[in-house]
Amino acid sequence: MLDPSSSEEESDEVLEEERREVLGAAGGGSPRSLLPPPPPRDPRGREAGGARAAGPSPSPSPSVLSEGREEQERLQREEREKRLRLQLYVFIARCIAHPFNAKQPTDMARRQQKLNKQQLQILKERFQAFLNGETQIVADEAFCNAVRSYYEVFLKSDRVARMVHSGGCSANDFRDVFKKNIEKRVRSLPEIDGLSKETVLSSWLAKYDAIYRGEEDFCKQPNRMALSAVSELILSKEQLYEMFQQILGIKKLEHQLIYNACQLDNGDEQAAQIRRELDGRLQLAEQMARERKFPKFITREMENMYIEELRSSVNLLMANLESLPVSKGGPEFKLQKLKRSQNSAFLDIGDENEVQLSKSDVVLSFTLEIVIMEVQGLKSVAPNRIVYCTMEVEGGEKLQTDQAEASRPQWGTQGDFTTTHPRPVVKVKLFTESTGVLALEDKELGRVVLYPTSNSPKSPDLHKMIVPKNSQDSDLKIKLAVRMDKPPHMKHCGYLYALGQKVWKRWKKRYFVLVQVSQYTFAMCSYREKKSEPQELMQLEGYTVDYTAPHTGLQGGRMFFNAVKEGDTVIFASDDEQDRILWVQAMYRATGQSYKPVPASQAQKMNPKGGNVNTGISPLYTDRGQKHGMDEFISANPCKFDHASLFRLLQRQTLDHRLNDSYSCLGWFSPGQVFVLDEYCARYGVRGCHRHLCYLNELIEHSENGSVIDPTLLHYSFAFCASHVHGNRPDGIGTVSVEEKERFEEIKDRLSSLLENQISHFRYCFPFGRPEGALKATLSLLERVLMKDIATPIPAEEVKKVVRKCLEKAALINYTRLTEYAKIEATAEKDSETMNQATPARKLEEVLHLAELCIEVLQQNEEHHSEAFAWWPELLAEHAEKFLSLYSVDMDSALEAQPQDSWDSFPLFQLLNNALRNDTFLCNGKFHKHLQEIFVPMVIRYIDLMESSIAQSIHRGLEQESWQPVKSITNSLPNVALPKVPSLPLNLPQIPSFTTPTWMTSLYDSTNGSATSEDLFWKLDALQMFVFDLHWPEPEFAHHLEQRLKLMATDMIEACVKRTRIAFELKLQKTNKSTDLRIPSSLCTMFNVLVDAKKQTAKLCILDGGQEFASQWQQYHSKIDDLIEETVKEIISLLVSKVVSVLEGVLSKLSRYDEGTFFSSLVSFTVKAAAKYVDVPKPGMDLADTYIMFVRQNQDILREKVNEEMYIEKLFDQWYSSSMKVICMWLADRLDLQLHIYQLKTLIKIVKKTYRDFRLQGVLEGTLNSKTYDTVHSRLTVEEATVSVTDAGGLQGITMKDSDEEEG
Repeated sequence: MLDPSSSEEESDEVLEEERREVLGAAGGGSPRSLLPPPPPRDPRGREAGGARAAGPSPSPSPSVLSEGREEQERLQREEREKRLRLQLYVFIARCIAHPFNAKQPTDMARRQQKLNKQQLQILKERFQAFLNGETQIVADEAFCNAVRSYYEVFLKSDRVARMVHSGGCSANDFRDVFKKNIEKRVRSLPEIDGLSKETVLSSWLAKYDAIYRGEEDFCKQPNRMALSAVSELILSKEQLYEMFQQILGIKKLEHQLIYNACQLDNGDEQAAQIRRELDGRLQLAEQMARERKFPKFITREMENMYIEELRSSVNLLMANLESLPVSKGGPEFKLQKLKRSQNSAFLDIGDENEVQLSKSDVVLSFTLEIVIMEVQGLKSVAPNRIVYCTMEVEGGEKLQTDQAEASRPQWGTQGDFTTTHPRPVVKVKLFTESTGVLALEDKELGRVVLYPTSNSPKSPDLHKMIVPKNSQDSDLKIKLAVRMDKPPHMKHCGYLYALGQKVWKRWKKRYFVLVQVSQYTFAMCSYREKKSEPQELMQLEGYTVDYTAPHTGLQGGRMFFNAVKEGDTVIFASDDEQDRILWVQAMYRATGQSYKPVPASQAQKMNPKGGNVNTGISPLYTDRGQKHGMDEFISANPCKFDHASLFRLLQRQTLDHRLNDSYSCLGWFSPGQVFVLDEYCARYGVRGCHRHLCYLNELIEHSENGSVIDPTLLHYSFAFCASHVHGNRPDGIGTVSVEEKERFEEIKDRLSSLLENQISHFRYCFPFGRPEGALKATLSLLERVLMKDIATPIPAEEVKKVVRKCLEKAALINYTRLTEYAKIEATAEKDSETMNQATPARKLEEVLHLAELCIEVLQQNEEHHSEAFAWWPELLAEHAEKFLSLYSVDMDSALEAQPQDSWDSFPLFQLLNNALRNDTFLCNGKFHKHLQEIFVPMVIRYIDLMESSIAQSIHRGLEQESWQPVKSITNSLPNVALPKVPSLPLNLPQIPSFTTPTWMTSLYDSTNGSATSEDLFWKLDALQMFVFDLHWPEPEFAHHLEQRLKLMATDMIEACVKRTRIAFELKLQKTNKSTDLRIPSSLCTMFNVLVDAKKQTAKLCILDGGQEFASQWQQYHSKIDDLIEETVKEIISLLVSKVVSVLEGVLSKLSRYDEGTFFSSLVSFTVKAAAKYVDVPKPGMDLADTYIMFVRQNQDILREKVNEEMYIEKLFDQWYSSSMKVICMWLADRLDLQLHIYQLKTLIKIVKKTYRDFRLQGVLEGTLNSKTYDTVHSRLTVEEATVSVTDAGGLQGITMKDSDEEEG
């Protein structure tokens, strides 16, 4: 991520400066003087010697400070920090205990649990286990490929590891990245009937979740997530206390002491504390207005406005506090809003014009519970008589208990009453049922009258009953309990002596009740018995209560205190000290006075030197607070502290805590933290601009140190500050201090630098587009930061200029880090040479690997970051060009190091070109054209050498060709290398990367042409496929290459065909003409070469071009087709002539038996003479059988070894026709002669077998039954008939009839 911009020492220095601001002395007796300021620092940030403050001795040099001195300074610094945190925690605890301004927000985005290093490692192991097949998750190959890509590209990325380390990654981020990856993959899959792609996506995500969770966490995870989500939303007060204890390092014991001493659970005390604080802030504002001591503002007119803003803010807080409801203790009572002027009444407390309370405003409502337990001492009634009790509150209804026997007068009955009398009268009577017939009423046995108050004991007690005269029950007692509740707005009650000037003008004992009418209105009321309205009342606003010494002239009361107001003094007295303390404490809360009354004895104990101490702790907790050293923090006056500096420290500590918790917060506070900070700012007057400036400063600092911060959060705070500084009053504050403006300008510069740095490092600050939308928000924030003010938008060209500059830096950063990664990766594989010392092959290998990485970077930029740069897509293209231009330096260097005529660099071109040609902006861009310029000469040179090589291979190959058929070249095709020609002193290009063309699989499964022809066709096809695979981006040159290769193929095939034709004729001439002739396989191979050439021309010699060019090329292409056709015809004719010459030889042998020849006469005479003495065998059929065998075997050879059926049929047609024609001509020459019996038999067998054999080979009927055949058939039939007349047995069953059954 980004390099840290500040060290820990600098951070400590800033913290010390803040603490000095907080702890700096503000006056002689202020509480801040209780916290000693830290020693001053020298310019290097090191504290000066601590001994300088104690005496005038010169401070030693920092280099010679002793270890003891440094340890002492460290302890002092830690003590100051601890005291500061305790004081801050007191303020925070009060905000949590009694909030009246802020609420916990419920509309904040829910934050996900962050991933840490250990979880990332576990996640990698789980995905690796899945890929190794070690899990039970069933998945198809497509899903496995998707997971493998996700694992290799994303999970193993060092950028992801950095983001996890910075705390900016959640499980949701990992899932989103996987989802985006598989969405592209699933879209590219073919459609499957009955299975939608949405179903596939859902299934894959479910499998991903199963891999992510692991088997052991399958059931535990949902519960844990539910609990964490709840705690992220709303926190109770106890949880908030605990959170800020962790934030400020407060111990449980310290919290408990503060909690008890501050009475945080006492709402009245907290409301009173607020009223005192607000009163103090008003007094400070008035003092500031009098002394004209203002902060420095950008204009002088803002000074008076500042005072008004202070007053207005306090008024608002008072209104907020006043609006809090005061419970009246009954459903019919609601909050009474006094009709007062907010601007006058709150500021001028005790004004004579304020609205006075009436007696009806302080009417109270009480609930009484009367529980009658039993009656003791009942003797006047027979044991079996029925007795019962009645109970009533005077002026109300009467209730009755159940009936009981006089022997056991026990009930336990409770009666509930409601009254408005603070001093009610309760009457309880005991009755027995009258047995007399004329009795109208039951007989009363006794009664008791009680006068309960809210302070009366609540436990059951025995009360002596008043009995009628002459009753025997002189010791009659009743056990009962009377519980009178204390309404929430009745703060205290009891008996006091009082004497005042306007009310209670006589010194006597009265029953007083302190009533709270609203948050700012309290009344001291005196009541008589059975009265709901007070006899007299005094409104406490403007009064100050304090302990006083005894007044000797007043009789009654022992412990005195008074309430003093300008023009009025009321003296009170109680019978004991504890009662006085409680009364003073309650009235102190009600008056809202800043002065805390302390009894004389307590004050002497707390301040033995006699100084005036303004303590804020309750007397009940004084000893305990003093004992543990908490009193100074609790009694400190909040108005005397610099809350701006305190809040800066609080917000810093809270943000540190938030960034280190288990949530991927990106700098956003939790709802509970926002609530406490809002309450603190409102209660203690922290300006909104100061708050957001501090927040921005902390966020920028964390971002500079590598944390992932949401730019939207930065945008919110920056917009607030900008709006404030430019006078738009986002929070109603119109004053702008010089410090705020200066700090804003400083923050603006830092933020601008940060944003430009993040955009320059966008691949590392926002890896894989995470956090989602963050880069886009960063660009938006940059545009806002560049604005001169909030009203004038910045021209788009200026923003574009800045972004362009950042992306230029990004190109250099990305390429530098990529090359470093490539070197690290290479080192991990093996100890390799450096780039300068490596061999050319190694250099090419490295630059090829670097090209793959560069393409991957550009693809990731397009996939994950192009949306953010959618406003300026051309800038991202410029960034890519800049990035590739840096790569081109290394590429050019590696290519220059390659030996001449080395072709190993072509894969590099293919890799880069395939990536660039499909990109709208990069295709034929600067780098792409540079790439083409480098490889154009290489391609041309390569093709030139290949053409020369192929030409020589044809020449030499055909000279040395054995014409043996080549079997199934597909088995060895990938390993076939282009030959090295001895006459060329260079390394001809090798093409090991070519795969077997699909068309060759079916074509070369049987016997094929010669080695030379097969090598030729493969080379031509491989060369054309190679050039096609280059996908040359420039159309003209690509067309030129295609045209040249087609012409080359045409010329090469033409040369091959001509040489094959010559070789065929020479080979055929060397064969004999006897029936022993068997067509050599070499001739068949030559035939197949022509067949293959015919087929290959359709693929290798046809050019795709325009209509005009196509017509011209068609003429050229037709020449090679015509040449092949003519050559095939010629070799068929040559072959037919050869086999027909064999038939002619057979017929010439038969010519010896012609009638009238000497050989015929000699044979006839010899046979007839010999037949007289012995059986002379007749001439056999050896000649016919030999010829028929010759025909059949050669037919089989041709059928088996020649691959083209059409040419075989043509050959057989010509062979049959020529054979019949030769026989016909031979017979025609002997029209006048009768055939010898031997001639007839031989010809009949040859003709019939020839006819049948060629019919089996597929010769058509029209060719078989030609006129020539009919002529031959007729002649032989006539000859057969003639012989049958003269010598019937001479034919030996041989006949031209179809029904003959002769063999074979």
